[in-house]
Amino acid sequence: MGKDYYAILGVSRNATQEEIKKAYRRVALKYHPDRNPGNKEAEEKFKEAAEAYEVLSDPEKRARYDRFGSEAFSGGAGGFHDFNDIEDIFRHFSDIFGDFFGGGFETRNTYHSTRRAARIKGTDLRITLRIDLNDIVHGSERKIKVKRKVVHPQTFYQTCPACRGTGKVQRITHTIFGPAQTTATCRQCGGSGQILIQKPSGTDENGMIWKEEIVTVKIPKGVREGVQLRVGQKGNDAPSGNGVPGDLLIHFKEKHDPHFQIDGLNLHYDLPVSLPELVLGGSKIIDTPHGKIKIHIPKGTSPNKTFRIPGKGIPKLNSEHYGDLLIHLDVHMPTRLSEEDKKYFQKKLNDPNFQVKTGSKRKSFFERIHEIFSS
Repeated sequence: MGKDYYAILGVSRNATQEEIKKAYRRVALKYHPDRNPGNKEAEEKFKEAAEAYEVLSDPEKRARYDRFGSEAFSGGAGGFHDFNDIEDIFRHFSDIFGDFFGGGFETRNTYHSTRRAARIKGTDLRITLRIDLNDIVHGSERKIKVKRKVVHPQTFYQTCPACRGTGKVQRITHTIFGPAQTTATCRQCGGSGQILIQKPSGTDENGMIWKEEIVTVKIPKGVREGVQLRVGQKGNDAPSGNGVPGDLLIHFKEKHDPHFQIDGLNLHYDLPVSLPELVLGGSKIIDTPHGKIKIHIPKGTSPNKTFRIPGKGIPKLNSEHYGDLLIHLDVHMPTRLSEEDKKYFQKKLNDPNFQVKTGSKRKSFFERIHEIFSS
């Protein structure tokens, strides 16, 4: 049973983005670990709220959720970020928590000792990965080479003295109504909470270098072109001593298959057969993504015949539901006949077994198509 993200945040399905953000703030404050020390149930609800906000705050992910439910994001599919722990939530939503709690939220547990330190995130990397029919049907694992920016081992930062590592500073403004406190991004460190104190030669202005890395990517079965997969923390490092790397975003592009056509979850295959095989019957072996399949062709089979093999299509993403394989007979008609062949067919022109029965109504092309997809 999928999760109801709207119910978790306590909003309606037509809630605006502002309503969703306010709802997340309310739930996050209620179940925040600092307010519920040692409460495992509150911690789980805090994680659930983060998961719900991750999806509903993104219009593309929200549309996918409305159509397919939370199953569309299991295993990191659909660009979803799997939260490993509470710290992961703070890192992923560092800017949001800064806005919610003003950069100075007091803590009393092991997550942070005093004011919460700023945790900025590195930039995401985007790549395109080509997939074939076998990847779509079975899923696969790929090792890909990624070039990402990382902090040089000899680069050093220190806590920004202006904001004490929070990335934000508070100012008191005097108005006609009295003093007003505002929170702004620290200018000295740019909001990172860290300032660069040493960078080796050959690095950029943030003390970073390019590095090639082999990343293992697990492609889920049912993945299609247009789906985005997020591999956590395999993007660029954050230009900070206490930041977290960005993510690697993988976009998929399907390779053309010369034998099979994809239609939704169904696969279509044109099976070449000869005229004698239709008349006399026989059997054919077809190589499919599910292995070899034997098709029996009864004698006297119509050239318009389509065979449906249930469950031999492609799977729905993150599901065990498969479409069907539709095999269409593609009759080969000879273009050259020997004199013997011509005499044979000339004799059969008046043979009753070869006569077209005009009295019986033959199904039209559209009727046959409807029959295929309604069966």
